Amino acid sequence: MKLICIGRNYTDHIKELENEKPTDPVVFIKSDNAILLKKQPFFIPDFSNEIHYELEVLVKINKLGKHIDKKFAHKYYDQLSVGIDFTARDLQKKLKDKGLPWEKAKSFDGAAVVGQWIDKSEVAHVDNLNFRLEKNETVVQTANTNLMLWKIDELIEYVSKYFTLKIGDIIFTGTPAGVGKVVANDKLKGFLEDKELFSITVK
Repeated sequence: MKLICIGRNYTDHIKELENEKPTDPVVFIKSDNAILLKKQPFFIPDFSNEIHYELEVLVKINKLGKHIDKKFAHKYYDQLSVGIDFTARDLQKKLKDKGLPWEKAKSFDGAAVVGQWIDKSEVAHVDNLNFRLEKNETVVQTANTNLMLWKIDELIEYVSKYFTLKIGDIIFTGTPAGVGKVVANDKLKGFLEDKELFSITVK
């Protein structure tokens, strides 16, 4: 199983990090060791002083596919969730400044929170989903998938040009504005259409 992550998919997040707007989706991979085990807290790693949360809508692939046309992409997933792409922002900046890969900043142990899955049939349309992150009962990120630069089916088409999508693969579809630092004892809750799909504590 692989975690395929999309960067810079919301204009407001691109602006807040002062990044350049891409002409194609930015794609990177998290390995399966990054998945935070269920009912476990997130432990801030000792190699970073600036771990940021990034809330994202997740899609679970349910069918083997490659070179998937956008019009058929909806057949390759039937479950959705929300999760967090934890990022060691200070380490990521150092790596980016040197033109080096991001894996140490993005794919460390516990860096991927995967919420409870819901069936796609429970939502009206995947391109019009409200989602939000609460930190200590305060909303810190909120958005709608209609703000994505590349929608879910477009992402599946694009990603499947390069990687064979396998059953169980998860696509992290990008984060909106509002990313920020976590500290010990923070409590994070993720919602999709007002359904709480994860709750974790930071240690």
